[in-house]
Amino acid sequence: MTVQMKSVSYSGWPRCIRLANQNIELIATTDVGPRIIRLGFIGSPNLFKEFAEVGQTGGDVWRNYGGHRLWHAPEVMPRTYAPDNSPIQHQWDGAALQLNQPTETATGIQKQIEVRLDARSNSVTVKHRLTNKNPWPVELAPWALSVMQGPGRAILPQEPPANDLLPVRPAAFWGYTNMADPRWKWGAKFIQLASDPAATTAQKFGVGTKLGWAAYHRDGQVFIKRFPFDSAAAYPDFGCNLECYTNGDMLEVESVGPLTKLAPNATVDHVERWFLCKAKIGESDHEIEQAMAPLLRQFP
Repeated sequence: MTVQMKSVSYSGWPRCIRLANQNIELIATTDVGPRIIRLGFIGSPNLFKEFAEVGQTGGDVWRNYGGHRLWHAPEVMPRTYAPDNSPIQHQWDGAALQLNQPTETATGIQKQIEVRLDARSNSVTVKHRLTNKNPWPVELAPWALSVMQGPGRAILPQEPPANDLLPVRPAAFWGYTNMADPRWKWGAKFIQLASDPAATTAQKFGVGTKLGWAAYHRDGQVFIKRFPFDSAAAYPDFGCNLECYTNGDMLEVESVGPLTKLAPNATVDHVERWFLCKAKIGESDHEIEQAMAPLLRQFP
C-alpha cells in the first residue's frame, strides 16, 4: 500500500495537493496557506468546515477559509490575524508533504506544516512549526486549529480524580462563555460542546489536560486528535493546551503548545496525530466511555 499524491483543483483554488490512501483523503491548499482544507473518508463529505471565502486569494485582510490552520498564541489583534492569502511553497518527498509559508511581514514569524498520511491506517501526523525570523526573541505558543463542519459535537475528557485536596486541571472561560447554554453538557467524565446552525452567539472553553486527546463526532464519523502535554511548561490562557470554540454550524477543536521564548532563527514544533473512524457515540458519560475506549486503544 502506498499514499497517493496528486495535484488537484478544489473549491476554486487551482493548485491544491491531495493525499489519499485506500480509505481517507486530505487536501492542502498552495494558492493560500498553509491550510489543510479537506479531511474525510473518500467519497464522503468534508469533516472540515469550508467558509464562503474559499477560492479567494490576495489582499491584506485575514479570511477564515476554514479547514485546519496554524496560528501563534496568545490571541491578539492584529498579530494573530496575519493574512495567509498568498501562495506558499510545497514539497513532497514520497512520505511527507511540506507546506511552507513566506515569513509574515507583520510578525516576522514563518509558519510551516508537515503532513504525513499513513498508508495502512486512517491516521495522519501533522507537525506544526513556527520560526522566528526577527532579530529579537518573541514569546509565543504554536496553536493548531481544526475547524469542523457542523452540526456535530466535541468530546473533551475530564481528568480522573487523584486527590480530594488538590485540583486536577485548570479551566478557562471567555467573557461570552455561558455555562447555561444548551450546547454545553457538563458530565462527570466528559465535557461536550455541540455546534448549532441556529445559534447566534459564540461559546469557548479551554482546559489544561494531561490526557492529550479530544474528539469530534458527526453523522457517525469520529475525528480524534492527540497532542502532547508538558507538565513543566507554561501554557497560554491560564494554562490551557486544549480549547474549543463554536459559532453557528462550525466548531473548532484546538490544541496549543507551550509558551516559548523563541530566539532569532529558532524554531518550535507542535505535533498532532489525527485518526478517523466510523462509530456511533451516545451522549451519556457511560455511552461515550464505552465507545471511545476501544477507539483510543486502537489509536494510542
